[in-house]
Amino acid sequence: MVRSIVAAAVCGALVQAPAPPQNEWIQLFNGKNLDGWDVKITGHDLGDNFANTFRVEDGLLKVRYDGYSTFNNQFGHIFYRKPFSRYVVAVEYRFVGDQAPGGPSWALRNSGVMIHSQSAGSMAKDQDFPISLEVQLLGGNGTGERSTANLCTPGTNVVINGQLVTEHCLNSRSKTYNGEQWVRVEALVLGDSIIKHIVNGDTVFEYSKPQIGGGVVNNYDPAVKQDGKLLTGGYIALQSESHPIDFRKVEIRRLP
Repeated sequence: MVRSIVAAAVCGALVQAPAPPQNEWIQLFNGKNLDGWDVKITGHDLGDNFANTFRVEDGLLKVRYDGYSTFNNQFGHIFYRKPFSRYVVAVEYRFVGDQAPGGPSWALRNSGVMIHSQSAGSMAKDQDFPISLEVQLLGGNGTGERSTANLCTPGTNVVINGQLVTEHCLNSRSKTYNGEQWVRVEALVLGDSIIKHIVNGDTVFEYSKPQIGGGVVNNYDPAVKQDGKLLTGGYIALQSESHPIDFRKVEIRRLP
């Protein structure tokens, strides 16, 4: 009888305390500080957060340029330190304020989430962009349509409809988001097979077989750029491209 009671209690405890579900959202940005992240800005050493470009204020991860006299192509990225392969990553962002002095015209209300990226530590000091896939974030500029969750490919190529695509940037099917409204963008990433870009719940872009190749990345270590190599995983990074942007959420849901 005692054994039965003990066994029942143990079984009940096991039932009541299941392992966390594999698809639970994990917060990569904790809302308090940049713990777990590495900064790499062009022309600066790994870990040098020049002019406090990446900062946490009011519970937001902010990208700011008030410490810059001119932008001078000092493109920056902040990398989460752990790599991922099969997952959904989500950010909630808004563009704010004015572009930094000296920022390129194409970078107006422009930022990005880099996926399947090389690590921060493997970037050369003067490298401009990591070899990666960029889920490009764009805000409306007040003149016509300007989609978000586009694809840009620094040092990479993808396959669309069975064809290798080497064009650097391709527009999604999203609508334009003007002003300082919050937008949620997700990327569904399944290793080296399917990747989808999703805006506020709508799938706006799909491609497959991400791989190293192509140009639009400079001053990299040639040993890292192994053209033709399929990308099965990599790091996640947020961009600093000269326009202020806020992130209120950066989260990931790992997939089996």
